[in-house]
Amino acid sequence: MGDANFGFTAGDTILVTGAGSGIGRATALRAAEQGLSVSAWDLRAEGLRETADAITSAGGTVHEWVADVSDAAAVDAGLADAASALGPVRYLHNNAGPASSAPLEYRHAIELCLGSVQSMTEAWAARNPGEGAAMVVTTSVAGNLVGTESDWYSVAKAGLMGYVRHLAAHRASEFRSNGVAPGMTDTPRLTSFKDSEIGKRVITRIPMGRMGAPDDIAYATLFLLSPLASYINGVFLPVDGGWTVTQ
Repeated sequence: MGDANFGFTAGDTILVTGAGSGIGRATALRAAEQGLSVSAWDLRAEGLRETADAITSAGGTVHEWVADVSDAAAVDAGLADAASALGPVRYLHNNAGPASSAPLEYRHAIELCLGSVQSMTEAWAARNPGEGAAMVVTTSVAGNLVGTESDWYSVAKAGLMGYVRHLAAHRASEFRSNGVAPGMTDTPRLTSFKDSEIGKRVITRIPMGRMGAPDDIAYATLFLLSPLASYINGVFLPVDGGWTVTQ
């Protein structure tokens, strides 16, 4: 897949939140392979540095920003810094968010998850990302196709798709908006789960017989952002190996 061509213009910029590990890191790395300059954001400086080092060692261009995307001031400062370093940010992958296992209070979690994506998107859009601009949110099959033990997680992920549909219907003249929905994905957050008895049982119910890889989600995300998807707007794209069709 490293030789795939999604039609991006070399030197255009993508901003990826939660780029320090897992799906965000995979999107950042594969975007760089496509010739995009990458503004990589994360709360954790160490993980972000690993992502940035991997991009630069492969000859790519990267800007790092350590920030909490729920902090409006940090978001505004980061967007200004990214634009100064790389030029206009044409593509946005709203990927950052807490794990479903995080012990968050319901109301706070909903405000954190939905509010941060809305404020990030508004701040990005206010900077006029330009013709062909697009945004993808990492949502989930949770809340949209299946229920999970975590009430706030299911509600937040469903809410994100509601926001995507609103944007697709009312902001399409500015940018396209879509949602990528991972199923069981082999990221650090699920390391202990996949080795558990229940995790092993869940994997046997996935028709493709495995968890998704971060790259599986990254390539789907980049397709939705890319010029190849220029007439795709407002979709919910499950990337789950067929898991949800067996439930």
